[in-house]
Amino acid sequence: MAVAKEQIRQIISENNINSVADIYTLLKDSFKDILQELMEAELDATLGYEKNHKGDLQTDNKRNGHSTKNLKSQYGEFQIDVPRDRTVSLNQNSSLNTREIFPGLKKK
Repeated sequence: MAVAKEQIRQIISENNINSVADIYTLLKDSFKDILQELMEAELDATLGYEKNHKGDLQTDNKRNGHSTKNLKSQYGEFQIDVPRDRTVSLNQNSSLNTREIFPGLKKK
């Protein structure tokens, strides 16, 4: 997924990037946000509905908050909030097992 130069310039401007440290901070925050959204999307797919949009769907499995996980990556240490479901199917069957998908990530 390529990012256009104009988009990069906009990101630099909006995030007040003036140094390499600023770039790493942006990458760390973006990486965390993307990982978080991937996990939320996986729970949506597992449950069959998006958050707050259950509608008429009949299921015993529901969202059950989040648990905090501390991770290490090439961008440093950070915390993510892993979404949970009542039957724990997301954590047992997760395609986002951080050690498999992101070998550079480690539990702190």
